[in-house]
Amino acid sequence: MENFIAYNPVTLHFGKNILSTLGTTLKEYGNRVLFVYGKGSVKKSGLYDRIIADLKSQGIEVCEYSGIKSNPVIEDVDAAAVVGRENNVDVILAVGGGSVIDSSKIISATIPVEHSGWNFFTGTKAFKAVPIVAVLTLAATGTEMNPFAVVSNHALGQKSAFGSPLTFPKHSFLDPALTLTVPRDYTAYGIADLIAHCFEAWFGIGDTTLADRFVISIVKEAMKYGPMLLVDLQNYEFREKIMFAATMALNGMTMYGRSTGDWGVHSAGHILSLLYDVPHGASLTIVYPAWMRHFKDRIADRIAQLGSELFDEPLTADQSIVRIETFFKSLGCPVRLADLNIAGDLRKPIFESMVHNKVNGGNVRMLEEDYSELIGLFL
Repeated sequence: MENFIAYNPVTLHFGKNILSTLGTTLKEYGNRVLFVYGKGSVKKSGLYDRIIADLKSQGIEVCEYSGIKSNPVIEDVDAAAVVGRENNVDVILAVGGGSVIDSSKIISATIPVEHSGWNFFTGTKAFKAVPIVAVLTLAATGTEMNPFAVVSNHALGQKSAFGSPLTFPKHSFLDPALTLTVPRDYTAYGIADLIAHCFEAWFGIGDTTLADRFVISIVKEAMKYGPMLLVDLQNYEFREKIMFAATMALNGMTMYGRSTGDWGVHSAGHILSLLYDVPHGASLTIVYPAWMRHFKDRIADRIAQLGSELFDEPLTADQSIVRIETFFKSLGCPVRLADLNIAGDLRKPIFESMVHNKVNGGNVRMLEEDYSELIGLFL
């Protein structure tokens, strides 16, 4: 087991009708709120009106930034930071999925400074951040209970991650009922995303048997209730179980006793989102089977152990990969770019972007020759 430090300051509000305390919680941080949300689903669902009414009843002043994309971009971060700075906001209210909450984390660190939020992705340290209160509407990324954010910079051809102890949300509100309107495809991508987060820990550095049990338990929860949810999208109990699993998959507990996760699959998956706007969870179901096949000889025992634990029978590495890929397919997730009707001469742009973004893993190291083989496996 590797040495580790456990720290998670997020206050998690989970369950039915927990938004009843949202206004009073925001009031703890001040009277001026920057309300950040996406492209309109918050308004269509009626959630926007509920929240505005609550904030007004608390005497809270609200300014807004809307239109955050599903693969968030630095331009929105910088524009929202300007709104927050000009209105001297006390707190950010992030309402949406991972893209909105990720963006809000960088916005929170950018409001107190004069430079672009992208500077934080290139080495600038955050010394101050506006508090964030999050309301999650999509179970997937786990961003509601960690400090990390991923944003694209298309001008530079990069997609990168940043995290600071300052960018943990202060409070995160998770009412599974808010995910009942999420369509089937994005529900499936969320299930795949939480599983991939567990896999990134599994293939990291550190012999930590208890954290391994956390991984297996979370993935088994998703594998049991995910398919059930996909045939009954209005089932609150199934939504509840997947939402809880997604949060637990990336709040730090699967990393206890590890010095790092791998994250090479995420690094490669970001390229597909950057170039072709592939939904994040879909990028992971495309890359993970390819990654395991390519690196099988280096991590055969670990792959075989994962498959055997998940499917409750002795499996080889090859058998494990097939079973995992088959499960992703059963969710309706793509396992090749062709499944998303993305075709053409893709090898060169993907390879060049992987080189440019220095795609790599924290444990299983990748070279440029690995890039070429991986690309061939997920086209």
